[in-house]
Amino acid sequence: MGVTVTVGEQDAYLARVGRAGMLLLPMITGIGEQLRAWADELAGEGITALAWDPFKGRSTDNSSFEELGELLREMDDDAALAEQKALLDYLFDDLGCDKVGVIGWCLGGRFAFLLGARDHRVANVVAFHPTVPSQRRPSHTYDAIAEAAAITAPVLVSYPSADTAVPNADFETLQTVLQARTAGATFAQYFPGADHGFSDKSRHGKDVNAEAFRLAWPQAIAFMKSTVV
Repeated sequence: MGVTVTVGEQDAYLARVGRAGMLLLPMITGIGEQLRAWADELAGEGITALAWDPFKGRSTDNSSFEELGELLREMDDDAALAEQKALLDYLFDDLGCDKVGVIGWCLGGRFAFLLGARDHRVANVVAFHPTVPSQRRPSHTYDAIAEAAAITAPVLVSYPSADTAVPNADFETLQTVLQARTAGATFAQYFPGADHGFSDKSRHGKDVNAEAFRLAWPQAIAFMKSTVV
C-alpha cells in the first residue's frame, strides 16, 4: 500500500519499491481508489509509482464528476506541467530512480504527451484514451497532438473507436505525428466499440470496455517494465 507524500507545496500518492519509476497522471477521477490500486499494482511489478494530484485532495472518493469537471475547466496547463516536472525531479533526485516514465489517462494522457515533449528524461510515455481533440478546449493552452512530435521516448497510446471526446480522425493525425518522429518507437492499441475512459472500472458493465482494458493493461505493464526496469 502506498502513502501520501508532500513534494514542495503539493501532495502526491507514492507506492515505492525501487529505482524504476513511473509518474501517474490521473483521469478526472483524481487520486481515487482506482488510481491508488493501479499505483499499488505497478509497485507489485517492481515499479515505484508516484501519482500527481490534479484536484488537490478532491477525487471520486469525495466529490461528484460535476464538481471535478468544474475543477478541470479551471486547470492551467503551465501550472499543471510545473507540478508534474517537480514530481519527476522528486523521483530522480529524492527517490533515486534511474529511469522514469509517465502514464496518463484521459486528461492525464494529454499531459503525458505535453510532459514527454518537454522533458526528455522520461523513458516512456503511456497514454490511455488521451483527451487530445484537435479543436482545443478553452482551458487548453497547448495542442498536444502537434507537441507530441517532440517526444523522443517510446510511446504507447491506447485508443477506443467510440471515443466521443476525440474523433477517430484526430487519433489518426496523432498516429501520423508520432510515427513521423526520428526517435522513439510508437505502439498503438485500437479497440473497436470501446468508449472514452474505458479503463475506468465504472464503465466495465459494458463488455466491450471491460474486454478492451483486459487486453490493454497487461501490454501496458509489459511496455513500462521493458523501458524503466
